[in-house]
Amino acid sequence: MRTPASIAGHPIHPMLVPIAIGGFVISLVFDIVCAASGAAVPNVYSQVAYYAMLAGIVAALAAAIPGLVDLLSLPEGIRKTALTHMAVNLTVVVLYVVNAWLRHSNPSELKVPIWLSVIAILLLLVSGWLGGKMVYEAGVGVHDTP
Repeated sequence: MRTPASIAGHPIHPMLVPIAIGGFVISLVFDIVCAASGAAVPNVYSQVAYYAMLAGIVAALAAAIPGLVDLLSLPEGIRKTALTHMAVNLTVVVLYVVNAWLRHSNPSELKVPIWLSVIAILLLLVSGWLGGKMVYEAGVGVHDTP
């Protein structure tokens, strides 16, 4: 089933999602590198993690707009899965906004922010599974070629 938020027949939402996920994953990777380095915080690793996180937040919010347009066009059968997918993604964004705020207000303390990142990445795995379920089981964003 085609979705309305598309360019040349290609859905926009899945074009933007990898940018958000990439920002979030890169942020966690640099947090781990930062912790393993033993260097005093803030340092270059914690700064890269922070800015990658901000990029992930912006990309996630950009992906949410066509995602919402697509959600509103879905039939009842798959809408519950789509709503759960959206709720999980919004939770991830809220966790990262809180995470970014904590880092901005106290850049030398990363214990809670790193745990927020780990939890958010685990939730992204759930969200990805739900997104895959919509595509592979319900054909969302997929159209038959004549």
